[in-house]
Amino acid sequence: MRLHVHQTASTDPRARGAALGAEFAAPIRRVSELYAAHFELMGVPSPRVAEVAERSHRALERWAPHLAAEVEAMAEGAGLELHEVARLNGRTEIMALVPPTPEGECSTLVRTPRSGAPETLQTWDWHAHLAPEGLLLAGRGPTGLRYKLFTEFGVLGKIGLNEAGLGVHFNILNHAEDGAGDGVPVHAVARRVIEEARDVEEAIEIASSARVSASTVLTVAERGRAVSIELSPAGTALVQPDEDGWILHTNHFLDPRLAEGDTIPKVESTTEIRHDFLSERRERLGGLTPDQRCATVAEDGASPVIMCSDPSLPATERWDSLLTVALDLEGFSFLHHAGTPREAAVHGLRPF
Repeated sequence: MRLHVHQTASTDPRARGAALGAEFAAPIRRVSELYAAHFELMGVPSPRVAEVAERSHRALERWAPHLAAEVEAMAEGAGLELHEVARLNGRTEIMALVPPTPEGECSTLVRTPRSGAPETLQTWDWHAHLAPEGLLLAGRGPTGLRYKLFTEFGVLGKIGLNEAGLGVHFNILNHAEDGAGDGVPVHAVARRVIEEARDVEEAIEIASSARVSASTVLTVAERGRAVSIELSPAGTALVQPDEDGWILHTNHFLDPRLAEGDTIPKVESTTEIRHDFLSERRERLGGLTPDQRCATVAEDGASPVIMCSDPSLPATERWDSLLTVALDLEGFSFLHHAGTPREAAVHGLRPF
């Protein structure tokens, strides 16, 4: 995956969106077309895709008008119809229309030591054919707070941090009540938390205010505190760190009530295997540099948190670790490598 960088000081959502659309019109169009084809392979008819894209955008318009305006301006700047960009921001809501595939995406670990800065690491595992390129975005939120994040082209947000010292990691979940198609896009929820929340409490307040139609978990951290916010149409739950300050999250619900509606096929999925793997290694992962965390996750041969797809499988069933991220919350630095933790350990994470 090739990464591009865009930086803006503007707090005007239409100006931001228009600039992004104009500069990256070609990759936004390409990714939108790739997702349209992917949805068709999943068995979601194009009229249904367009319907959910519109309904989720209207939900965004009610919940965060400035972000809806940014999407609209991005579409205009790229010379695209609104639904072509709205389906990117609503891609998780569209995918929630069909039963989940056995595999999930992403493994996250966060440690908040009793003294010192939080220690984090995440893999972004996704379909390589849908993400030939990605975006590192630096900007200012509506209050002027600076943020840095990674996202897909045309999508408002995903993983990131802000200058107040708050970081956000992002994992997809699946629940029996997913699929109404009329909720706030979960990627927009992540973006608003990244650009507005000055602490964990504000992050919980913002995320909990969104009515969603697809499930996800935002693991948010600041110095001295972290929590996983599990979002679902069935409700919101908070997963607290263990007594040693660790939160580990993959792609199944950890809250007991929400776990009752979990629909990921766990027998076929690696989600519990990945979670157990990280849990077994957590004593060795604490107190390390980000590069050392990558090496510890990747050592001893095959690691379940590193995904490498089988090219013989259908495109919808291929998963690869496309990005490795660690958040330096006190240095306001987004550390990344476009590849697996094993590759990151060799080449080093790069600051943004």
